[in-house]
Amino acid sequence: MLSTKDNEFLARVGPGTPMGNFFRQYWLPAIRSDELPAPDCPPVRIKLLGEELIGYRTTSGAVGLIQNACPHRGASLFFGRNEEEGLRCVYHGWKFDVTGACVDMPSEPAESNFKNKVRARAYKTHERGGIIWAYMGPREIPPPLPDIEANMLSTGPEHVAVLYRACNWMQGLEGEMDTVHAAFLHYGSARVEDEEPGSFNFFHYRERAARFVTVETDYGTANGAYRPAEEDSYYWRVTQILFPFYHMIPGGRIGEGIKIGAYVPMDDYNHLQWEIGTYKPNGEALGRSVARGNPGMDAPLGSRRLPNGTGWLERHRSDQNMDNDFFIDREAQKNHESYTGIAGIRIQDCAVTESMGLINDRTTEHLGTTDSFIIRTRRRLIAMAKALEDQGITPIGVDNPEVYRQRSGEMVIPRAQDWWNAYEQKREAWEKVEKPTTVVSV
Repeated sequence: MLSTKDNEFLARVGPGTPMGNFFRQYWLPAIRSDELPAPDCPPVRIKLLGEELIGYRTTSGAVGLIQNACPHRGASLFFGRNEEEGLRCVYHGWKFDVTGACVDMPSEPAESNFKNKVRARAYKTHERGGIIWAYMGPREIPPPLPDIEANMLSTGPEHVAVLYRACNWMQGLEGEMDTVHAAFLHYGSARVEDEEPGSFNFFHYRERAARFVTVETDYGTANGAYRPAEEDSYYWRVTQILFPFYHMIPGGRIGEGIKIGAYVPMDDYNHLQWEIGTYKPNGEALGRSVARGNPGMDAPLGSRRLPNGTGWLERHRSDQNMDNDFFIDREAQKNHESYTGIAGIRIQDCAVTESMGLINDRTTEHLGTTDSFIIRTRRRLIAMAKALEDQGITPIGVDNPEVYRQRSGEMVIPRAQDWWNAYEQKREAWEKVEKPTTVVSV
């Protein structure tokens, strides 16, 4: 369990907090490109690391990410006019470009140079593969974007899915590290006799308990969960955590999956879950979680969505939420049609992580051997954030985009073979891909 001090340290991400400063070293997925579909389209409210921001696409197609409050009198720039390469506050007509410079101040005398002295806080953006990235850190020249394969395909990913989660970001990420829960929460009603002998699912359901091995890497942490396969082999599920908040979970053979997920903090109490991916060669959708007892999950992150609103917390919401108990079906649960009675794998994750509270009180936990991955990752995140705060040490991955060239997955290997060496051999399937044309705002 964590101490109260470390629990707060890990959870708080607002301006000036150590963990918030840690996140600001990295580029952050901020907006789906289709949320700003055209030049001079309506702006969007964006909450990121505890800041209220306004995203907008200019006449030339560049993306601005600017403070919500106009520097003049504090009126919201959400109501601004998006026109002619800038966002104009409707209160007094002050206009700001994507760098935050005030480029027009029609309420002042024509001879005044006051506009040259006023700036709005604005952050650099970079658009790639259907995602608008934001850099909120201190560098004048940002670090490179991470080499995330699913975001670098020349044809673009087949899906960029986002889901609002009403809890602290770390609760979502911890769920990805807890790979043993899949055998219960998601597939507790699956029967081993219904699976093909020798398949991954067969080994998974035959023995739901697993043993874990965790390693620290130059991009975060990695974990292998293994179960007996044949007499001379083990079935392994390899999960990657790539700092600051990315994950690659097992789903198919290692090397087949071009996918990654992220848990991006909006503030201390809310976050957005991202999943980016494409398809396997055989046409099965990566990230697709259709499974026995899990109806309603035929698209990444679920298909039951509410229309986006304009509020700070009104993007990418599911109609299944805590207010309606995620539409739990007690009859389906009782009859083993579904282990949880909740439709959708990702929605099942939402139900358990959000039921912990907005910020889980980790001082009351009783962690077991299956939680070793979570323990190691928490400790390393806290240590790196403290090293940045106390010694100015740049976190891993910030200046080394190539370390994100990873894949996860499942494998069956001889019991005598080292699992990590086996993984490293299989991950060489990753190929450097051509970067698509990008739109950069500086």
